[in-house]
Amino acid sequence: MSAPTVRRRRLGAKLRALRGDRTLDEVAEKSRGRFVSSKLSRIETAKSAAKAKDIEDLLTLYAELGEDVSDELRAALVTLTKEGAQRGWWHSYRGVLTPVYEDLISLEAEAESVSSWQIGVIPGLLQTGEYAREIIRATAMSEAVEARVDALVEVRLARQAVLTREDPLTLWAILGEGALRSTSEVDGLMHDQLGRLLTMGKRPNVNVQVLPSTAPLNVGQLGSFAILGFGPHTDLDVVHTEGLTSALYVEERDKVAAHRDAWQRLSAAALSVEASAELITEIRKNTT
Repeated sequence: MSAPTVRRRRLGAKLRALRGDRTLDEVAEKSRGRFVSSKLSRIETAKSAAKAKDIEDLLTLYAELGEDVSDELRAALVTLTKEGAQRGWWHSYRGVLTPVYEDLISLEAEAESVSSWQIGVIPGLLQTGEYAREIIRATAMSEAVEARVDALVEVRLARQAVLTREDPLTLWAILGEGALRSTSEVDGLMHDQLGRLLTMGKRPNVNVQVLPSTAPLNVGQLGSFAILGFGPHTDLDVVHTEGLTSALYVEERDKVAAHRDAWQRLSAAALSVEASAELITEIRKNTT
């Protein structure tokens, strides 16, 4: 049995909330044989993948029992289930990617928005190929990663398609000024990277803010993170954090809310989008 993915855990948590005070046996009885309690338990605990038809039937049952199952919620949960059953382009890199990274790519493909805070690195969705290659090499802490650099660069660049697809992801990225002032032995690397930031920042679905180095002490100094948003149902939102040797997801509603509050504080403290573009332009002039 495969390990539960973030997608399945999100789905299970929402279904558990819809069940309310009812026991699994009570729901199974109300379903008139459509479900058994053990199957419901496996779906709620993400121990097995659900089928879209099962989710549709279960949501219909909860609606009949008086729960608020809007058309938007139904569409979101059924899509969540269907997407989980599909093979994305990243599956061809399964020998390269960790399960946590696969989850991130899958969630980016489904999300409506990403609100990102990065202390010292350009966000992956805005990196050039050369910058991606150098940062992957610089942060590689194992021979296994070093041997997969080319493939990891390909994956990082392929992820960026979510910003230019027909229904593009909305990205609002806040980054520390130090990320703009990094240096490299590769000629032109940072000049090109800053140019890409300016180009992507002109897209209607991309906003870039810079937190200046002169900013007072702030919550962002505790670490970088990204909030993946899924529209009006904020209880489906997920926070992704990444460290030197590991990455994890924050899924509890109160903790996701805390990260959202932290991101809003950082956005308020950062330069405006317009002033940020001016600073990036100025730094780029002095970058070779």
